[in-house]
Amino acid sequence: MREPFIIGEYYHIYNRGTDKRVVYMDLFDLLRFLQGMKEFNSVDPIGSIFEQTRKKSTEFSARSAKLVDFICYCLNPNHYHFILSPLVENGIEKFMQKLGAGYTMHINEKYNRTGALFQGKYKSIHIDSDKYLMYLSAYVNLNNRIHKFSARSAKLENGDDKLFWKSSWKEYLGENNENFCNKSIVLDRYESVEDYKEFAGSVVKGVIEGRIDESIVLDGGLLIEKM
Repeated sequence: MREPFIIGEYYHIYNRGTDKRVVYMDLFDLLRFLQGMKEFNSVDPIGSIFEQTRKKSTEFSARSAKLVDFICYCLNPNHYHFILSPLVENGIEKFMQKLGAGYTMHINEKYNRTGALFQGKYKSIHIDSDKYLMYLSAYVNLNNRIHKFSARSAKLENGDDKLFWKSSWKEYLGENNENFCNKSIVLDRYESVEDYKEFAGSVVKGVIEGRIDESIVLDGGLLIEKM
């Protein structure tokens, strides 16, 4: 039985497509998922995202309080990683239900398919220390590097279609105008963004080289460097 999520605590949330399938078939799908991350993060129901896009941006800003704080994220072609903190009771549960159901409905309607898109219920790990949060933020922000998705979209093996992905890494570095994540809980631990960039790069390099046990990230607990 899943332990209840506690307001103000931090959690690693992740899942992948059923049968490890790609879940963002084109750039529009990726952008639609990102839009869902923003629009469904609302205490009040919002209805259809399609209808929301027809409203003025001023109406978006007047929406009710958020369900969760996003700390960082990575959307890989066939799976995602979030670090979330619930802001209200059952905030993560409500947000993930709305996001998953809304995006699955979009994909099923667009591609004339039925059934589940993601592999069962999302997984969750409680982040029980500041050290674990710092390491895990690096792992999530740069997860595309661990899976060898470079700055240029990779090619699928069986054709010219592109793989689409996005993470909060550039937002952390201040290289775009996004202000989606609550970055202060991580960045305030470092003297500068450059210090965090160096730390995150060393963590990912450790995972890739096998000095840091990646399995521990998904099982919970501190990352361990192999001697």
